[in-house]
Amino acid sequence: MKFIHQREHLEEGDLVVIQCSQPCNIRLMNDANFRAFRNRGRHSYHGGAFIKFPAKIRVPSSGFWNITLDTVTRRAVSMTRKPQMEYSIRVVRRPGA
Repeated sequence: MKFIHQREHLEEGDLVVIQCSQPCNIRLMNDANFRAFRNRGRHSYHGGAFIKFPAKIRVPSSGFWNITLDTVTRRAVSMTRKPQMEYSIRVVRRPGA
């Protein structure tokens, strides 16, 4: 399984804003859930499949968070290498942080 990954220390209330050139799955996960995701196990996350951008996900609690992006299509060909898409991930810090 190939995906784009970024790990950040985020504060509760921060907003993760993602721009992407094509529909994609976006997951915001803590470290334990990211390990499960990477090992194809059961995991929970904030986010989902997005077709309209910018996608915005509010951070539920302070700590280290993993942001992943992968293409919506699950064809074997698309999973053999990193997704070919243009994207940006930025964090809008909550006021007063």
